[in-house]
Order: sequence, then C-alpha cells, then structure tokens
Amino acid sequence: MRAVSDTSSLSALALIDRLESLAEQFEAVACPEAVWAELMRLQDAEAVARLNNAVSDGWLKVLGCRDQSTIAVLTRTLDLGEAEAITLVKESFPDGILIIDELAGRGVARSLGIRVVGTLGILLRAKRAGTIESMRSELERLASEAGFYMSRSIKEEILRAAGEL
Repeated sequence: MRAVSDTSSLSALALIDRLESLAEQFEAVACPEAVWAELMRLQDAEAVARLNNAVSDGWLKVLGCRDQSTIAVLTRTLDLGEAEAITLVKESFPDGILIIDELAGRGVARSLGIRVVGTLGILLRAKRAGTIESMRSELERLASEAGFYMSRSIKEEILRAAGEL
C-alpha cells in the first residue's frame, strides 16, 4: 500500500526515531512540498537528519501537486500542508492512505473517500507487527519528546488495543 503523510506524523515519528515504521508498513510514502518545508523548520537537528536520510534512502518522496484549484478550496478550512497532502493522495495514490492526525483534515479526507490513519495508528500497527515492544513507552515518548497531545481516553483506547491495559 502507498501513503501520503501530513506534517504531524512525519514530525512526531522523526522526533522519537520511529520513521522506519512507515517504511515497514508502506511500499511507498510521499509528502507534498508544503509539508516538507514545514518539516525542514523543525528545531531538532537529529529529526531533520532522519527525514533527509529517508529521502536519500528513497522510501520517502517529496512530490509537488498539480491541482492548485483543489488546494485553494481546501485552504479555506485547512492549512496548506493538509490541503496539499489531501490533494496529493487523490492525484498520485488514489488507492492509498493519508497519514494525518488533525481532526478537521481527517474529516475532509474521509468526506472525499480517502482512507486515513494517524500517528497512533502507525505505532499500533508496529506494535502488532512486533517492531515495538511497549506501546506505553512510545506514547510517553510521543508526549515528552514530540509534544504530541492525546486525551486520556484515546491513550487508554490505544493501550487497550495494544494489549497493554
């Protein structure tokens, strides 16, 4: 399966050194140019290096979007990165999946018939595949190292799904 990612997941996974989870789960991963520009502004040099290595290794591609009119419509309610990510998945990977955390962006994507998964879903898949030992420790790292917010109920739901609660 192929995927397009918005900023939050790539950023969070790079910050906790779990980008390889994407390479393990998808045959191809892309991000639009606006997302890449946001990622290159991360303050963590190691996370930026991990992202650049993913591009150098060839499993992460930075792609442009052709459909500027759709982007213009989507940016009325979403940020540019989200708008480009939704547009890119429709243009380049119509059978693929969008990796996005933001609720508004997920809603728009679903309304357009795009399948979505978020950072927590990526980590849960990795846990089920046996590449993550402790979901609880990964959630703690997400919160402390990536500033990733999750409600108590979502955290409990993920831990339950991972068999850790």
